[in-house]
Amino acid sequence: MAKYILFDTETTGNKDEDRIIQFGAMIINQDSSLEVFDELCASEEKIKIEAMEVHNLTPVMFEGKPKATDTNFYKKLLELNTNENYLIAHNISFDLGMIKKEGFENNLQLIDTLRCAKHLFPDLPYHRLQYLRYALELYKTEEEEASKLNIVVKAHDALGDVLVMKLFLSKLISKARELYPDYNPIERLVDLTRTPVLIKTFKFGKHKGKEIAQVAKDDASYLNWMKSNMDLDEDLKYTLDKVLNTNSY
Repeated sequence: MAKYILFDTETTGNKDEDRIIQFGAMIINQDSSLEVFDELCASEEKIKIEAMEVHNLTPVMFEGKPKATDTNFYKKLLELNTNENYLIAHNISFDLGMIKKEGFENNLQLIDTLRCAKHLFPDLPYHRLQYLRYALELYKTEEEEASKLNIVVKAHDALGDVLVMKLFLSKLISKARELYPDYNPIERLVDLTRTPVLIKTFKFGKHKGKEIAQVAKDDASYLNWMKSNMDLDEDLKYTLDKVLNTNSY
């Protein structure tokens, strides 16, 4: 029977050299029983100050902790690494990239709750997990859920974020059932994870709030500059390619 692995990592930073220093995870069985993991792990890479500022994890907390590959969660992940199970994270490309640095080769089906949020809740201005926590009123039920599992919910804490993600996953499944009644909702979320999102408006920069398709007509040179000079996520790259190609004819 399929298992659903929701996980989040905290890291020494977000550069190529950075590594995992915390796993938070829940493994949900089809009978709704679950396993919870909250593990710190030591890394030879120094924690960047900017990372400490976000997750409040400091070097002294990792004395005597195992390496990421020696944690219980990582060992369990290897055990469950088959196509019948699902790996779920918010912005999964980041967390998957981090565990790949530890030698993990993924065979699981993937669900990215960030990309699914963009598909299923397109009218929300932002899709960050903490924004969704409040916009969809997940916070109203999280304390009850946390108390059942003896979890403290904190922003930018791996396990706290996983709990919010679990609540949000229920919202995604309900929304997928509503919009795609002829599909299995989990399989639909897998499909949506594979499908790039066409973004409507800029969320940052000098064109913030403007429709990207209109900017492509008025200031295509700026969009081409963005493609060449900025580290853009896959959805924004896809959108810029789409609107620029449309306006090239």
